[in-house]
Amino acid sequence: MANVARDLEGRSIICTGAGSGIGRSGAVIAARHGAHILVTDISEEGGRETVDLIRAEGGVAEFERIDISREEDAKRMVERAIALFGKLDGAFNNAAVPQKTAMVHELTLDQWRRNIDVTLTGTFLCMKYELEAMLANGKGAIVNTSSGAGLKGFKLGSEYTAAKHGVVGLTRTAALEYSGLGIRINSISPGGVRTPMLEGAMKTNPDLEPYIVSTHPIGRMAHPDELGEAAVWLLSDAASFVTGAILPVDGGHMA
Repeated sequence: MANVARDLEGRSIICTGAGSGIGRSGAVIAARHGAHILVTDISEEGGRETVDLIRAEGGVAEFERIDISREEDAKRMVERAIALFGKLDGAFNNAAVPQKTAMVHELTLDQWRRNIDVTLTGTFLCMKYELEAMLANGKGAIVNTSSGAGLKGFKLGSEYTAAKHGVVGLTRTAALEYSGLGIRINSISPGGVRTPMLEGAMKTNPDLEPYIVSTHPIGRMAHPDELGEAAVWLLSDAASFVTGAILPVDGGHMA
């Protein structure tokens, strides 16, 4: 990470789903390396807390409440970043909704649509307007958050798994389309990460934590900062020859 500070100094970066967890870590770490951050989340409280954390360290950040499943919100998000910082250099598209832990026949159509609409279509909408802005600059970098569920099947989460597989396919296809236009597009695929969402699930199910840990050869779950560091590296010029990568950051889960 030695060169990242120079790579991100003064760059304008959008971080979605940055009100907590992996998105917050990515936003804070990018700001530490000199990036100007537009923090977005559907949670105003969480998003503003992230901005406060960045500013407390002397970083530059603003907040915009965004529902990425709404096209007008995705468009407004990019317009706001440009209005604030004059351009858009990078984006960490992390926002998603959790799975419903139900078998396929138990899922309602509304539950299916909610995950597809936010996790997959929302990522597409963000990319659509981010890419337009980056094409105007002639360069840029995008990192999407997929999941181990984007690389293999998982029981009791078909709508989430389908959406995350879609994010992987979208990332790879867009990387091919824009690699010759100065824009790199990659994805990280987390394993078990101690996010507020997962911590809540583990509190209600005491068997969940030891099970998750047992599936990671490294013998533990990740801290959100470990995912944030990977995302920031992919956004930086330190990863200048990396595009179309689906990077597992999962303690060996997919090995």
